[in-house]
Amino acid sequence: MSFNSPFTGQVIQPTDVSYRSITLNSDNQLTWPLNGSALDDAAARIMDVTSTSVTGAYSLLMPPANQTSVGQDALIRNTGSYSITVKNYLGAAPIVTVAAGTVQYIYLTANATTAGTWGVIAFGVGTSNVDAATLAGYGLRAIANTLNGAYSVATFSSSFTAVAANRASAQVWTGGAGTLTLTAPATLGNDWYMLIRNGGTGTLIVAPASGLINGASTISLQPSDSCIIACSGTAFYTVGLGQISQFNFTQLTYAVTTGSYTLTSSEAANVIQKFTGTLSGNVTIILPPTIQVYYITNQTNGTGAGYTITFTTNSGGATATVPAAQQVILVCDSLNLLNASSIAAGATTVSLANGAVGAPALNFASEVTTGIYRPGTGEFAISILGTQRVDVTATGLAVTGTGNFTAGVFGGGF
Repeated sequence: MSFNSPFTGQVIQPTDVSYRSITLNSDNQLTWPLNGSALDDAAARIMDVTSTSVTGAYSLLMPPANQTSVGQDALIRNTGSYSITVKNYLGAAPIVTVAAGTVQYIYLTANATTAGTWGVIAFGVGTSNVDAATLAGYGLRAIANTLNGAYSVATFSSSFTAVAANRASAQVWTGGAGTLTLTAPATLGNDWYMLIRNGGTGTLIVAPASGLINGASTISLQPSDSCIIACSGTAFYTVGLGQISQFNFTQLTYAVTTGSYTLTSSEAANVIQKFTGTLSGNVTIILPPTIQVYYITNQTNGTGAGYTITFTTNSGGATATVPAAQQVILVCDSLNLLNASSIAAGATTVSLANGAVGAPALNFASEVTTGIYRPGTGEFAISILGTQRVDVTATGLAVTGTGNFTAGVFGGGF
């Protein structure tokens, strides 16, 4: 059957049916009221529709769009108690959902396919009512005929960029260390906002693509921190930045042997750092350039050979070297690693670990194998480059190597 006029070449307008009352007991596929059609399920210009589905599962399916002209229209009034969905031909896609007691006007704007393209105009219901579903946007939800605030919750575990479509959403980080990039404030505009919570195990860096957040280039959200991020059009600000008040110490146990090791952000987030293993050479640990306090314990087996572990941010700042069997508290200022205890306030004595010939308890930062240590009970020794040169006991002094005495040696027998 051809739907084009042999005189004009245009699609023939279907015969008009002004009104129908329809009860949906299942999905209902409508047809156009064409001459010669044997089907009695025509689409009318005005249709009162009632659905028997409590869940709103039944749909009204419009006829093929390519069998009529653009501008073909229908006014659909839901006279029942349950919502209905109006779909295009064969239910390929929804056109509009008609809530109970509401009216929707649909009209065809393109008819190249059977599905076509349909426009929708929400008709008022009663006095001064509007279609809440049509008005609902980001951060709003239609419940019956009212608009209600809504924050959709989404989780993410890999770094991503927040865009305009994330307006009014609640984003929950579930990964280790990561980055949330904010689209430029000029793009998002003055009034964009989102909710963010660090529900993961590492630090979440919030970084604007341009501009500042709270006057800084980035902010850090530790696990369990949360806030609202608001955009002014030129910068970002946090509202209600909630930071966890419970301070938890966590420990990283890391096995090393020789060479360089770079800790990840989640690994470096552990305040206590314990290093184990048998050293076959000196080790360098590269820490992230962040502000942090570290409790370092070198429990490697490297004493005999004098191997050590050096800590650095790899950014050109001061480093710290820790011999085997030694502990230290280090402060990182994002560049330098500094000894947290250069002086003991109020102390009258200083106690040292025993140390070893290759790792003296009191040594020099530029030469950690030279210094003093305690070889055993009642002993005091001096190590030079990992070799014992002086040993003092309760019975006397022992010197390894030759001696040069410029003023002579006096007393006792030789």
